[in-house]
Amino acid sequence: MIDVLVVDDDFRVAEINAKYVGKVPGFRVAARAHSAAQALAAVERGSIDLVLLDHYLPDQTGLELVHRMREQGHRTDVIMITAASDVTTVQQAMRLGALHYLVKPFTFAALRTRLDSYAALRRTVDRVGGRGLTGQEQVDRIFGALRTAPAPSAPGLPSGHSEPTTDLICGVLHRADHPLSAHEVAARTGLSRSTAQRYLRHLEQAGRLRLSLKYGDTGRPEHRYAWVAP
Repeated sequence: MIDVLVVDDDFRVAEINAKYVGKVPGFRVAARAHSAAQALAAVERGSIDLVLLDHYLPDQTGLELVHRMREQGHRTDVIMITAASDVTTVQQAMRLGALHYLVKPFTFAALRTRLDSYAALRRTVDRVGGRGLTGQEQVDRIFGALRTAPAPSAPGLPSGHSEPTTDLICGVLHRADHPLSAHEVAARTGLSRSTAQRYLRHLEQAGRLRLSLKYGDTGRPEHRYAWVAP
């Protein structure tokens, strides 16, 4: 499990964000904080893997907190979740090592996509780190694990399809290192299998996915889908 610290000065927003995190497989909320001081204390207690960090806090900005964490040797990963969307703040977040930057307001699908990419990054680092880096390909895998896939534009979606759900499915397939079945996509997204199949069929017809068949000993071949780079 990936232990998450949710930091937001608004108690209601922190509660919503915590509920979002709890809905993503592999993640759990280890603590909540409503100020920089509370957040730093939680990090110092240990066991925090990821901080979902607001920028506007009552005692310090989120970026000032990240700077203090790095000065004190805390390597905890950070995803910024904030209404601050000016270029200067975004650049500073990048320079301090924030892995993602999500601007409020956002959807659950948007947060889940970033959490899924973070989990993919950890898996990739574990795999590559176990062998030791051997070249550019392994480096590209690490950096590529954090990429999130954009959803197709709304006019291209058929009736009954939503952009957030499309974005979620695209993100899962974009990060997968092998073709996935509808059952696997459903498990990774939390969608029903029938919904996953419906979206996968549309994305394959739109040229966003490549369909292949996996034949078993008996029965129908399994449909498997792979991301097609734009």
